[in-house]
Amino acid sequence: MIDILERFGFARVINATGTVTRLGASPMHPEVVAAMAAAAQCSVDIADLQARACAVIAQYTGAEAGIVTSGAMGGLLVGTAACIAGLDAVKMARLPDTEGMRNEFIVSRSHRNSYDHGVRAAGARLVEVGLPDRLTGCGVRDTEAWEFESAIGDRTAGILYLARANARPDLAAVVRVAHAAKIPVLVDAAAELPPAANLRRFIDDGADLVAFSGG
Repeated sequence: MIDILERFGFARVINATGTVTRLGASPMHPEVVAAMAAAAQCSVDIADLQARACAVIAQYTGAEAGIVTSGAMGGLLVGTAACIAGLDAVKMARLPDTEGMRNEFIVSRSHRNSYDHGVRAAGARLVEVGLPDRLTGCGVRDTEAWEFESAIGDRTAGILYLARANARPDLAAVVRVAHAAKIPVLVDAAAELPPAANLRRFIDDGADLVAFSGG
């Protein structure tokens, strides 16, 4: 590892943070590296490969289906596109032009981060709700489920939820509000592995789409 870093002039980084993409994510197990090396020597129909990956992801997550993307941000983009366009090929072809479509995603202000650009890149408009007093040190309040409910309108395509240990409100409460209005919940769970139990946790809580980072 050090040899290749020196060859390209990179300084060695000791990652004491964890599964962080900007630090190169986590070292891969040797069997994963070997499988990737073997696959790189072959040609395959990507549709067939994705279909097989879909089945494996569904097996381990309990979801109806799964797709491999370029990362969690890519997953947010694809998930957003699915919420906006559904199975309408005409709408798919128009993205990210969403004029005249349901294109708004409700998100708590305390859940905003630079990676939600993946949602906006698909043509969505974010509608912020709540006051993150708990995080700014100005109080104990954070977004509540009723604030999501009050923001749902004719243009609402879904709700964006950032999963983390201290996320408020509770995901299950947000799901109840969303599903009562027949809109999906897209969960950004990029940094929620490990533990492996989280692969099923958000689906069990009722989330419609969940994006994880492969790192």
